[in-house]
Amino acid sequence: MEIQDSFIQLVEESIRANWDRDALTDYKGATLQYKDVARKIEKMHILFEHAGIRKGDKIALCGRNSANWTATFLGIVTYGAVAVPILHEFKADNVHHIVNHSEARMLFVGDQVWEEYNEAAMPNLEGIIELKNFDLVVSRSEKLTYAREHLNEEFGKKYPCRFRAEQVSYRREEPEELAVINYTSGTTGYSKGVMLPYRSIISNIVHIDQKVGLKAGDSIVSMLPLGHIFGLVFDFLYGITKGAHLWFLTRMPSPKIIAESFAVIRPRVIACVPLIVEKIFKKNILPKVDNKLGKLLLNLPIISDKIKEQIRQQAMEVFGGNFIEIVIGGAPFNPEVEAFLRKINFPYTIAYGMTECAPLICHSRWDEILYTSCGKTVANMETKVISEDPERIPGELVCRGMNVMLGYYKNESATAQTIDKDGWLHTGDMAIKDANGNIFIKGRCKNMLLTASGQNIYPEEIEARLNNMPYVNESLVILKENKLVALVYPDNEDAFSQGMNKKQLEEALELNRIELNKVLPAYSQITQVKLYPEEFEKTAKKSIKRFLYQ
Repeated sequence: MEIQDSFIQLVEESIRANWDRDALTDYKGATLQYKDVARKIEKMHILFEHAGIRKGDKIALCGRNSANWTATFLGIVTYGAVAVPILHEFKADNVHHIVNHSEARMLFVGDQVWEEYNEAAMPNLEGIIELKNFDLVVSRSEKLTYAREHLNEEFGKKYPCRFRAEQVSYRREEPEELAVINYTSGTTGYSKGVMLPYRSIISNIVHIDQKVGLKAGDSIVSMLPLGHIFGLVFDFLYGITKGAHLWFLTRMPSPKIIAESFAVIRPRVIACVPLIVEKIFKKNILPKVDNKLGKLLLNLPIISDKIKEQIRQQAMEVFGGNFIEIVIGGAPFNPEVEAFLRKINFPYTIAYGMTECAPLICHSRWDEILYTSCGKTVANMETKVISEDPERIPGELVCRGMNVMLGYYKNESATAQTIDKDGWLHTGDMAIKDANGNIFIKGRCKNMLLTASGQNIYPEEIEARLNNMPYVNESLVILKENKLVALVYPDNEDAFSQGMNKKQLEEALELNRIELNKVLPAYSQITQVKLYPEEFEKTAKKSIKRFLYQ
């Protein structure tokens, strides 16, 4: 696989070569083989053609991960239309805005989210098709209505004999051609539409293949939402070009569902957000060693290697026991959980990026990555840190290369603020970069807290430690009257199972504060812990909307 390859050609070749292999499975539901996917793509093309959809027209998709979602996406891009994937977790008004702003002519929607939307708020749509059975639920076009009603008949006319692998033939895209408009899960206001060309998709796929190297028939569990670019490219688009078998859990991946499904699926590569790995280790692995005997055994050289290998095997089995590596991205990873994973030689790695780079900027294999680093710059990209001493003093990380977006859709001013005149994309993240090219993210530029004494504090680093302490579900560190205060949404379930009342819980969190301050510099000491009564409001990417709490 090379950067010069055509993404659509790779899809076509994969479908032909893997015609009788399983392609897409809804867990505990139906399976589509590659030949079934090809048939759905072909029917999609007939529908679009008869409905008057032209090359470059926008078609939106919104729903939970499913076999039909992915087949529809492939139908859109191989036809020549532009896919607009929308996170199903977005509120209805944001979905309405995205459909209207993107000028989508059609919307494919999951049955779980459709009832929340109002077709009258999307007046320019010509049709809405439900993903479960491809029923036409709204039509404002006679051509579309006719096309949907006569779809099987038209398919039969076009292929009077059996539809065969050698009949699969798709167009070829241009590298700069717009493939996807992906709307970011912004922390303020409406989302921005990131315009991703085919070169950024193929560049990401080439890098992933160099580092991961899947084979036809390998299994992938698609846990990350396909409406987000990390899941879309890392799991789905890479997997489909390799002839992999994609599985969709179709519901929230809790530790229980992961343990049950992964034992059956035994995936070869797993991409997920840190929260999933942290929860599983906190609930399933750490309790077995987080006691005096466990800690003693881990630190005794004679038996520690044997104990570590046992723990590693237990952890591997939770994730199916067959994976090359777990790729963690989308948010900062807890350094204490990471230190534990390194201690037991668990095959995890960190991928860093953003929607604007489809998504990769940094990623290294698990056996190459350094502790708390997000790896080195990916293939076909370059990075630098804007700082007088990039190896020691954090500065903003900027990047440029094949992965970078075309810009924000219908928003030239935002594009100009993000990509400078020399083509450098400003990530908004503070980082350092060592002499060997390893990059360490310190936090968001806009999240940095500046104290009266002139100290720069990155709250994410403190929160990562605090979140790993007893009775803490999540936390947010804010600056109040020049003092650092930690807002904590407690793990009430854990506290109440220990028979604790609110006062005892507050006392336990105060002990956490004292312990935490022992390992923090004097200038970043937490002066107070405040209980917060509910989960913090988040973006669809699970980042806390900090501006609501400052």
